[in-house]
Amino acid sequence: QVHLVESGGGLVQAGDSLRLSCADSGRTFRSYAMGWFRQAPGKEREFVAAVSWSGGGTYYADSVKGRFTISRDNVKSTVYLQMNSLKPEDTAVYYCAASSNWPLPVYNLNYWGKGTLVTVSS
Repeated sequence: QVHLVESGGGLVQAGDSLRLSCADSGRTFRSYAMGWFRQAPGKEREFVAAVSWSGGGTYYADSVKGRFTISRDNVKSTVYLQMNSLKPEDTAVYYCAASSNWPLPVYNLNYWGKGTLVTVSS
C-alpha cells in the first residue's frame, strides 16, 4: 500500500523558489514511478514532471522545463519537486502520484496524494 503526503507549499512571490516534498509511509515506494501534477482554479489537472523508479529517468511539461527539477530518495521514500523562477501561472494545488507504469499514464495512476497549495503572487 502507498500513502502519499505532500508538503512544502505556500505563498511566494514571482521569481522565488520552493521545494515540494511527497513522502510515502509504505514500503513499496521504490516499486513505483512518481509524478507531480497540478490543478489551477477552474482548470483541469495537468502533468508537471515525472521520475522513474531509480531516478535515472525524468521528463517535464514544456511549461516548467528548465525551471522545475524532480528527484527522489528511495531510502527516505520521498519525491521532491524543486521549483525555481516561479510565475503567477504556477499557482495551483500540486499533487504527487505513483504509477507502476513508465512513462506515466495520463489517467489511472495507482495512488494520489491530497495535494499542497502553491500560490505565486506577482
